[in-house]
Amino acid sequence: MTTTAVPEASGKQSTDSRRGIVLIFVALMLAMLLASLSQTVLSAALPTMVGELNGVDQMLWVMTAFILASTITMPVYGKLGDLIGRKGLFLAAIGLFTAGSVLGGLAPDMNWLIVARVVQGLGGGGLMILSQAIIADVIPARERGRYMGIMGGVFAVSSVAGPLLGGWFTEGIGWRWAFWINIPLGVLAFLAVLFLLRLPKGVSRPRLDIAGMALMAVATTSLILTSSWGGSQYDWDSPVILGLIATTVVTAVLFVLVERRAAEPVIPLHLFRDRNFNLTTVAGLFTGVAMFGTLGYMPTYLQMVTGASATRAGLLMIPMMAALLVTSTVSGQMVSRSGRYKWLPVAGSVVLAGGLALLSTLAVSTPVWLTCVYLGVMGVGLGTSMQILVLIVQNSFPVSQVGTATAANNFFRQIGASLGSAVVGSLFTARLIDQLTRSLPAGAEMPGGGGTRSLTPELVNGLPDAIREPIVTAYNDALVPLFLAMTPLALAAAVLLLFVVEKPLATTIEREPAPEPAAV
Repeated sequence: MTTTAVPEASGKQSTDSRRGIVLIFVALMLAMLLASLSQTVLSAALPTMVGELNGVDQMLWVMTAFILASTITMPVYGKLGDLIGRKGLFLAAIGLFTAGSVLGGLAPDMNWLIVARVVQGLGGGGLMILSQAIIADVIPARERGRYMGIMGGVFAVSSVAGPLLGGWFTEGIGWRWAFWINIPLGVLAFLAVLFLLRLPKGVSRPRLDIAGMALMAVATTSLILTSSWGGSQYDWDSPVILGLIATTVVTAVLFVLVERRAAEPVIPLHLFRDRNFNLTTVAGLFTGVAMFGTLGYMPTYLQMVTGASATRAGLLMIPMMAALLVTSTVSGQMVSRSGRYKWLPVAGSVVLAGGLALLSTLAVSTPVWLTCVYLGVMGVGLGTSMQILVLIVQNSFPVSQVGTATAANNFFRQIGASLGSAVVGSLFTARLIDQLTRSLPAGAEMPGGGGTRSLTPELVNGLPDAIREPIVTAYNDALVPLFLAMTPLALAAAVLLLFVVEKPLATTIEREPAPEPAAV
C-alpha cells in the first residue's frame, strides 16, 4: 500500500484555483449557517413556544430531539461520504433539514414540534459533518486552521443573530418564523452546493454496515433516554430506567462485536489506536456537555430571571458569541502561521472551566453586565478549543478516512451535547417544578388556568410581586448550581489534552486507502 502526497490543488478531488476554493467555502458556510442558526433562533423563542403549546415540562426535548437525531446520523454521513462521495449526501441533508423546518412551522402541539426537531436533526448531522470533511478534501492541514476558524466564527455569528431574530419573531410576527426562516436559507444553501461544489464520486455500490448503524442508534437513544428520564420522570431503580440501562450496555457491546467483523464499519475500531483521536474525542465529549448544557437554557434564564424580552436576551448573549468569534478566528490564523496548536485547546478548556464557575455564582440580584462578562469568559474558552480539536483529529488520518474520523470524533462530542442538554434540561425542569411547588403561595393561580406548565416571560412579568418573585427565584436556583457541577468536566478536558502529541501539520493532502478493519 502506498501513500500519495498531493499538493493542495490537484486531480479531480480538489480545486486548482483559489477562486474554486472560495466558492466551495461559500457553499459550506451557507450550510453551516443553516445548521447553527436553527439552534440559536429557537433558544430565544423557547420559553414562549413551550408556554403556548402547554409543554414547559417537555421543554428539554425541543433541544434534545434535534441533538439526538443529529448525533445518530453523524457517523452514517461520515462513512457514506468517504464511500460514495459527499455532494449528494450534502444535498439530501439540506433537504431533510428544510423539511423539518416546514413541519416545525406548522406544529399544533408539543408532540408535533418534537417530531419536527427530529427530522431537522436527521439533516443537521450531515450539514455539520460534511462541511468539515469537505474542507479536508481540498485544504491541507497546515492551511486548514484559518478556514476552520472562520467556520467556527459562523457559529458565533449565528449564535448572536439567532437569539436576536428569535426574539424579534417572538415579539412580532410569531415564534413560528424561527422555523420559516430556514426555508429560504435552505433553498439558497441547496443551490450553492448544487452548482458550486465539484467533488469526486465514490463507490457506486458500497457495502453498508446496516447492523452497526442500527445498534448504534439503539444504544445512543437508550443512553439519552436514561439520562433524560432518570430521577425525574422515573426513579433510577424503576423497571423503565433499568431496562434502558441494560439496553444501552447490551447494544453497545453488540456494536463493538459487529464493527470488528464489518467490511465497512460505520465507526472503524482502528481509529481508537490513535492516541490523539482518543484524547480529543473524550475531551470533546466533556466540552459538549458543558457547552450545550449552558447554551440551551441560558436565554430562558435571562428572560425569566432578569425580565429581559426575548430580543434583549439575544443581545445579552453577544459578549459570549463575540468572544467565541474573535478567538476562533484568531486561533485558526495562529495555527496556520506557526504550525503549533497543542496549547490552545488546553488553555481554552481551563478558561471554559473558569467561565462555568463564574456562572455558578449568579443570583437574582447579579447585575446583568456582570452576567455578560461571565458569558464572555466562556466564549473565549469555547472559541480557543472547539475547532482545533477537529483539526487535530483530521491531521491524524489521510483524506480517504477523514470523513469517518471527523464524524466519529463529532459523534462522541454530540453524545456529550445530548447528555448535557438532556441531563441539564431534566435536572433543571425537575428542580424548577419542585421549587415552584414549594415556593408559590398557597392557592396561587396563573392567568389562563394553565398552571406552571404554561409560564411565559410575558405572563411572569405581569404577575404581582408576591407570585413573580418566587418564580424568578425558582428559575435561578434551579439552573445556576448545575453550572458548577459541569466545571470539573472542562478541567478534565484540559488535563487530557496535555497528553496530545503535537504532530506536524501536513502541508499536502494525504490520500491513502482506509486500512482493513481488524480486531482490537
